[in-house]
Amino acid sequence: MNLLNNAIIKVPTPDNEPIQSYAPGTPERVQLKTALAEMKGQKIEIPLIIGGKEVRTGKLGKVVMPHDHNHVLAEYHIAGEAEIKLAIAAAMAAKSEWEALRWEERAAIFLKAAELLAGKYRYRMNAASMLSTGKSAFQAEVDAACELIDFLRFNVSYAQQIYAEQPPISPTGIWNYLQHRPLEGFVLAVAPFNFTAIAGNLPTAPAIMGNTVLLKPASSCVYTPYLFMQILKEAGLPDGVINFIPGSGAQIGGLCLPHRDLGGIHFTGSTAVFQGMWKTIGDNIAGYKSYPRIVGETGGKDFIVAHKSADLRKLTTAIIRGAFEYQGQKCSAASRAYIPESLWPQLRTELENDIARIKMGPTDDFGNFFNAVIDQAAFDSIREFIDYADAAKDADVIIGGGCDDSVGYFIEPTVILAKDPHFRTMEEEIFGPVITLYVYPDDQYSEALSLCDATSPYALTGAVFATERQAVSEALKALENAAGNFYINDKPTGAVVGQQPFGGARASGTNDKAGSMLNLLRWTSPRTIKETYDAAESFEYPFMEGE
Repeated sequence: MNLLNNAIIKVPTPDNEPIQSYAPGTPERVQLKTALAEMKGQKIEIPLIIGGKEVRTGKLGKVVMPHDHNHVLAEYHIAGEAEIKLAIAAAMAAKSEWEALRWEERAAIFLKAAELLAGKYRYRMNAASMLSTGKSAFQAEVDAACELIDFLRFNVSYAQQIYAEQPPISPTGIWNYLQHRPLEGFVLAVAPFNFTAIAGNLPTAPAIMGNTVLLKPASSCVYTPYLFMQILKEAGLPDGVINFIPGSGAQIGGLCLPHRDLGGIHFTGSTAVFQGMWKTIGDNIAGYKSYPRIVGETGGKDFIVAHKSADLRKLTTAIIRGAFEYQGQKCSAASRAYIPESLWPQLRTELENDIARIKMGPTDDFGNFFNAVIDQAAFDSIREFIDYADAAKDADVIIGGGCDDSVGYFIEPTVILAKDPHFRTMEEEIFGPVITLYVYPDDQYSEALSLCDATSPYALTGAVFATERQAVSEALKALENAAGNFYINDKPTGAVVGQQPFGGARASGTNDKAGSMLNLLRWTSPRTIKETYDAAESFEYPFMEGE
């Protein structure tokens, strides 16, 4: 068990993985193009991975390209009740040996996985992200390669810091020390479709701290997590430490959440699903061996508030990148903005001009800034919001709004102008390429800040644009609880591991900050140990002696 030897071996101090440009003429562009062509030309079979073994159920789902939904990239096997129970058993069987390893032996596996992803697997992983989840070359690079590499390297460094944390005082004759134990039970990691890095971090963060895990990938993002499982296998991850079980969320949750050995859940997804999971755990609270850890990052209704002193060009770019990169399918994407009257006429012109230059199409055409949304369900949901705004009396669709799913799930970058600050698209999460703007009188900046804070139940990301410092200061105070990641004169997306740990509060999650030591701490259960070399032999104390 990890006790005092935890910090003897020092791991390398991590740096953020450099982002490759994929500009014309670069070698990485050639290698990515080659990987894209190879991947498009083959269809693979994706099994479950339970206890290190490939398991095929015969019940299949399809991985298609969002920009060409008739093109099948893979078929994946879907876990049923028997496989889910087998995965739980495999995780519990692997637990004792995994947690008994010295921490640096566990660390070596994940550091090797980072190196494999940075080199051998980089272009395959990026190609899979582009083709199967609709990411551009740049969006795939910053997510499926760089951020996942950073999670692996930085989390190992954070683990070292945690293990090195020991009581500062041990009086003569006593040794006080702290053991950072893994949780007692298995961890259920439930991943979203929109970030391969998250699908990689959710299981590996607990595993680095000695836990064993069940990974349930999103049904619309199975390909890249499967590739990551292959990387972990090559890096030396023992069988059963992470078990890969694509399948029904309701069925997997129905078996895992009430299980006596549930140690915790590591979740990224919708607020409603997370709240349902929490309720299930609460309903079963008396039946667990230990209280499960509940860690989740959920929805967002992320904002930009502009002050009259805002730089117009920078504001325009922040709105476009913040709202429309990866088709707005980020929990951090800008979804509502508050604009002062004096800036609105020129801002509207600049938005119209810039958005008109956005090219939309397949991800393997590098000239496209904008691609397809993930699947039919997302397409239908986003289109319903646009249709609602188009028919409403108190809002107008002023840019975009076009939808076409005949070949791929394409929705144009869309801007809605709301006359009512509580219009539906100002309040509800859309998770697509739609931003709603509300124009306020310049002299009501304070009121706009209050409105922004009170409008949404979420508190994930937000930004303020102002060149006047007093306006920035006022926003920092007024919006203190409105966003777990707050940006000054920048778009509200793009948190970097080790620089801006990510997570929000309110209806946006437990704010346990992925990409920081705070998240890693959630996967440990500390035990304080006091060893006394010469214990007392009599119960009497000196004060009891006579005069």
